[in-house]
Amino acid sequence: MALAVTSSSAISGPISYASSENKAPQIGSFRPVDRSNVSLAAVTFSRRQSAVKPVNAEPKRNDSIVPFAATVAAPEVAEKVEVEDYEQLAKELATASPLEIMDKALAKFGNDIAIAFSGAEDVALIEYARLTGRPFRVFSLDTGRLNPETYQFFDTVEKHYGIRIEYMFPDAVEVQGLVRSKGLFSFYEDGHQECCRVRKVRPLRRALKGLRAWITGQRKDQSPGTRAEVPVVQVDPAFEGLDGGVGSLVKWNPVANVQGMDIWNFLRAMNVPVNSLHSKGYISIGCEPCTRPVLPGQHEREGRWWWEDAKAKECGLHKGNLKQEDGNKNGNGHANGAATVSDLFDTQSLVTLTRTGMENLAKLENRKEPWLVVLYAPWCPFCQAMEGSYVELAEKLAGSGVKVGKFRADGDEKEFAQRELQLGSFPTILFFPKHSSQPIKYTSEKRDVDSLMAFVNALR
Repeated sequence: MALAVTSSSAISGPISYASSENKAPQIGSFRPVDRSNVSLAAVTFSRRQSAVKPVNAEPKRNDSIVPFAATVAAPEVAEKVEVEDYEQLAKELATASPLEIMDKALAKFGNDIAIAFSGAEDVALIEYARLTGRPFRVFSLDTGRLNPETYQFFDTVEKHYGIRIEYMFPDAVEVQGLVRSKGLFSFYEDGHQECCRVRKVRPLRRALKGLRAWITGQRKDQSPGTRAEVPVVQVDPAFEGLDGGVGSLVKWNPVANVQGMDIWNFLRAMNVPVNSLHSKGYISIGCEPCTRPVLPGQHEREGRWWWEDAKAKECGLHKGNLKQEDGNKNGNGHANGAATVSDLFDTQSLVTLTRTGMENLAKLENRKEPWLVVLYAPWCPFCQAMEGSYVELAEKLAGSGVKVGKFRADGDEKEFAQRELQLGSFPTILFFPKHSSQPIKYTSEKRDVDSLMAFVNALR
């Protein structure tokens, strides 16, 4: 039975719980964690007792109710008994199961932690929380631009788990100002950051100010460029919690070390409902105008903000993943600040072009043979995803009269590539015909061998 709790502590408002009586049966290797082995201590806060009453004593929805996570009153003075070393805890939990990590998070923070639910495969977080047998809270950001299928999925999840999702909404005045001044689709022209800041980041900031910790569905394999180093638990580097100031919010990522395939195996094994968009080719799901299905061979994040560079594929909710430019100007670093990565497309069938080579190639009006060239950055996950296809294509075209090349277009070369070579995002593929100085840009998102070969055959 779902419970609604009205807390008499510093934050007031309704709150959704999943029943602590809802024990999951033992299925395969999934078992509720033995709480006797879970440490509850690290950071302890004083609280007043809460009055508990059944949810069915209240109407299902009431527009006059302000979501609990968004309501902040003057906080009580919290007595910190012990400060947790979260870097050390992350190391200790690095090989722990998502279920164990979830249980640890809920046990440690109780009512001061909530699951961030986007309406995608992160429904696995709610299932893990249910399996712990502990009460838990769920909140979601309703941007006003979600797919109809996502709204339907929210309703399905609420009914399946007997919970109320705490929805957060953008400020109406801010949305009105943005749309009236720049239109409904300004993000296609000047980037998604401004719209995401209004519709997602600021509502999230309000929600987190009512919490001391939150739980996300980030995985390392989701975006190698920005999430490769996500720990299972960390002090949130970007947002503040209830107590305010740096270090006042803890961020838990229970599935950080789990592969996407294993998440889906878990969902199927537990018969968990999923968003119907997944069956239509969507993997990473966000707002309707900024999300589309991905094709075979494409990385899941390529379905988000596809008109922008790979490094920009964070909306701001996890902006702590984005590292500052490290000042490397030789082209070996990138804007995500990750360590130097191995080069791509390493085969004798490919010609590595320098800037001078590209300038000469672009100037020629009568070439002896046509060229196919990819503009790439080795750290880009989408370039990495097409490496096998492009290498295979180069080997098939060897001796055919078509030269295949590559040009690393990040770092110091990016401005040149944008100005002279039509670079919009990585990877960009250009075909240089024999009798024309103007290259032809490959605009399709299909980067398998057959699609690329069809493009070449149509032009050579």
